[in-house]
Amino acid sequence: MDIKRFFIKVEGIVQGVGFRPFVYNLAKKYNLKGWVNNSSEGVFIDIEGLPENINLFINKLKNTPPPLSKIENITIKELNISNFNEFIIKKSEEKKDKITLISPDIATCEDCLNDIRNSKNRRFKYPFTNCTNCGPRFSIIKSIPYDRDKTTMAKFKMCDKCEKEYFSPTNRRFHAQPNACNNCGPHVWITNNKGKKIDTDDAIEWSQKKLIEGKIFAIKGLCGFHIVCDAKNDYAVKLLRQRKVRPDKPFAVMMKDLKTVKKYCHVNKIEEKLLTGIRKPIVLLEKKNNISPHKNISAATAPRQKTLGVMLPYTPLHEILFWNENIEVLIMTSANISGFPLEYDNDTAITNIGNIVDYFLLHNRDIYIPVDDSIARVVNNKVRLIRRARGYVPYPFNFKGIKPILACGPNMKNTFSIGKDNFIFVSQYNGDLENIETFNHYKRNIEHFKDIFSFNPQYIAHDMHPSYMSTNYAESFNLPKISVQHHHAHIVSCMVDNNLDNRNVIGISFDGTGYGTDGKIWGGEFLICNFNEFKRIGHLAYMPLPGGDNAIKEPWRIGASYLYSTLKNIYSKDTALSETISIFGEKCRPIIKMVEKSFNCIETSSMGRLFDAISSIIGVREKISYEGQASIELEALINNTCNMYYNYEIIKEQESYLINPQNIIYSIFKDIKNNVSIDVISSKFHNTIVNFTVDMCVLIRNRININEVVLSGGVFQNAYILSNLIEVLKEKDFTVYSHENIPTNDGGVSIGQIVIANISIPQR
Repeated sequence: MDIKRFFIKVEGIVQGVGFRPFVYNLAKKYNLKGWVNNSSEGVFIDIEGLPENINLFINKLKNTPPPLSKIENITIKELNISNFNEFIIKKSEEKKDKITLISPDIATCEDCLNDIRNSKNRRFKYPFTNCTNCGPRFSIIKSIPYDRDKTTMAKFKMCDKCEKEYFSPTNRRFHAQPNACNNCGPHVWITNNKGKKIDTDDAIEWSQKKLIEGKIFAIKGLCGFHIVCDAKNDYAVKLLRQRKVRPDKPFAVMMKDLKTVKKYCHVNKIEEKLLTGIRKPIVLLEKKNNISPHKNISAATAPRQKTLGVMLPYTPLHEILFWNENIEVLIMTSANISGFPLEYDNDTAITNIGNIVDYFLLHNRDIYIPVDDSIARVVNNKVRLIRRARGYVPYPFNFKGIKPILACGPNMKNTFSIGKDNFIFVSQYNGDLENIETFNHYKRNIEHFKDIFSFNPQYIAHDMHPSYMSTNYAESFNLPKISVQHHHAHIVSCMVDNNLDNRNVIGISFDGTGYGTDGKIWGGEFLICNFNEFKRIGHLAYMPLPGGDNAIKEPWRIGASYLYSTLKNIYSKDTALSETISIFGEKCRPIIKMVEKSFNCIETSSMGRLFDAISSIIGVREKISYEGQASIELEALINNTCNMYYNYEIIKEQESYLINPQNIIYSIFKDIKNNVSIDVISSKFHNTIVNFTVDMCVLIRNRININEVVLSGGVFQNAYILSNLIEVLKEKDFTVYSHENIPTNDGGVSIGQIVIANISIPQR
C-alpha cells in the first residue's frame, strides 16, 4: 500500500507538558517516519507512513494527549512524499508575532513523589524532582519557545544520567526542561536572618528541628517565598503576627496529607478533588469544632473565622518538610511586607523580610516570574476561584474575534488581560496598586506577557477612575483608549466566565467601591447590560461616607455616619446625636459634624460599605487591619437556623429603583436596644440582603422581561449571600449565573474591560 505524508500543526497548551515525547513514542508505535518540534505557534509534526497507521496516530493524538496538555486546534495538510528514514525530534524554531501557549506551574505528580520516597532511587529526598507531568513552568520561563536555555535552569548542565533520561524517548523525563538531580541540579541551604550561611548536613532536617522548636522560617518555594512556622505552636504563631504586623488576617496553612486535613476540617468530595489535584490551590474549608484545644491548631491562625485556608504539599521540598512525626500543620503564608509584592529573589528577601524570620531555607533555582498561591472555595457544589494565580495562570480563555487590547485592570486585587489570536490571557494576581513597588511589579509582568506571547497592544482599556495607578499607566500609551465603568466590567466578566453571548441580562454588582458615571462611589448596583452598554436600573440609596479612605480603614466612621443619618430622620438631631454617641462614644462627634456640613463626605451606594456599617454598629469590628475584615467577621457570626429578616423599602425614582438602607439600619438599632444577640442580627441582615435583591429582580423582570441574572463583585465571596441568593432566585424561575473560573472580586475586572473594549472598537 502506498504511504502518505501529512503536516500537522497542534495549537494549545502543548509546550512543557511532554507533548513532543508523546508524539515521538506514538510515531514509533505506529511505525511512522518524520519529525516533531516546538514552534512559537505550537507543535509541528511532519508524519509519513501507511494511511491506516496515520489515522490511528491522529486519533490517539486528539483523544489521549498528555495530561497537562490542552489542545485548542489541530490543522492537517497533506504533502508530497519525502521518504523520511526515521522519526526524530527537531530543534525548536521561533517565529515572531506568533503565540505559544504556556503551561502553569504544576504540583508534583505521584510518580515523582514515589521517586523521592524510595531510598533506592537516585532522587531520594531530592527537593527539585520533576518530570514532563509536573514541576515549574511559567515561573521559570524567560522567553519562548520553551527550551531549557530560555529558562532559569539554563545555568545547570545536566549530568550524564539526567542527560540520558532527557534524550530517552521512553523516559517520562524525555525533554523535561527542568530535569535535574542532586549531582547536577539546584540545591538548598540555610542562612540566618542576616543571610549568613549555616553549615548543616541536611538543610531540610535542620529546618524541621528548628520549626518544632518554634522558629520562624522564610522558605523559597516553586513560585516565591513563604513565611513558615508550626501552626500548632501558639507562641510561634503569635510571634509571627507581631513581627509581620498582621494582627488579624487569617494565615493559610499547609497540612501533611488529606487525612490530616479531614482531622481538622470538614471536606466534601469536590473539596477533596481540589486539594489533591494537579493545581493544589489554597482551599477555604469549614473548621471542625471537636478537636481538644491542646491538640489543635493555634487559634491565632485564623481568629474569629469559621473557615481555614488549607493546601497540601505541592513541591518535593514541601513533601520532605513533613517527613517528621512532630510536623503536621505549618503556617504557609505569602512572604511579603504587607501591601508589597511577593518575595522571590534570595538577596532581596533577606533584605526585606529578614526582620520577620529567624532563618531562611534557600535554593538556587531562580524564579523569573513570582506567582502567588491560588485560592478557591466550594459554594453550591461549584469551585469558585477567589485568587487565580499558581496552577492556573497563564491558561487562556477562548474568545473569538478578540482584538489586540491591553486591559489594565483595577487598582485593588489587580490583574491585567491581553487579547490575541482568539485568546484572552489574564495575568496572575498582582496585588493592590498602592505603592511604587507593586506598580513596578505590575509593569514588569505586563512586559513579560508582551514578550512571551509576542503581543503588541493596539488599544488600551482601563477603569473610569481617574486616580487609579492602572488608569495612569493606561494614559502613558499613545494608543486609542477605552474607559470602562467598573461594575459593567464586573458583570461582563461573569458573562465571559459562563460563556454567554452578547445579550441583555440583569447584572447585580455588589462590592466595596467603583467609580460611577456620576462621579460618586458605586457598589450596590442593578444593571441592565450587555457587552456594548449598560443602564443603571437600581441601586442602594446614597449614604455619606465621611473621610474617604480613613472611613474604609475605620468602619466605625461609616457606622456612625449611617446611624446618625438614619436616626435624624426619625428623632430630633439632638436625640440622633446622643443615640449615636451611645453606640460609638464621644469620638463620633467630629464625624457627625462632617455629615451635617457635608464636609469631606463622598456619597456612596456601596454594598460593601453597608456591611462595614452594620458590623461596626453591632460591635463586631470598629477598625480593620485587612481589607474586608468587617464583612468577613460579620458573616462568621451567622446562625444558619435563623430565617428572620428586617423590613426594607424599595422606592421607585424616575426610571430606577432605590433600596433605602435606613429602614434596615433603624431596625438593627432597635434590636441592639432590645439586647438581641449579634448572631441573630447578623443572620437577619444577611437574609434581608437576599430578600430585597430577589424582590428587585422580580420588579425588573416584570418591567423589561429579562429572566437571566448575573452576579459579580466582591460581596459574592460571602458564601451565605451567594448560595442563598442563587437558591431563592431559582425558586422564582430566574436563570442565575455566578463566577467559577474567574474571580468574582476585582481580580476578574480586567477580563470584563477587555471584552467591553473589544465590542466598542469598530471592525477593521
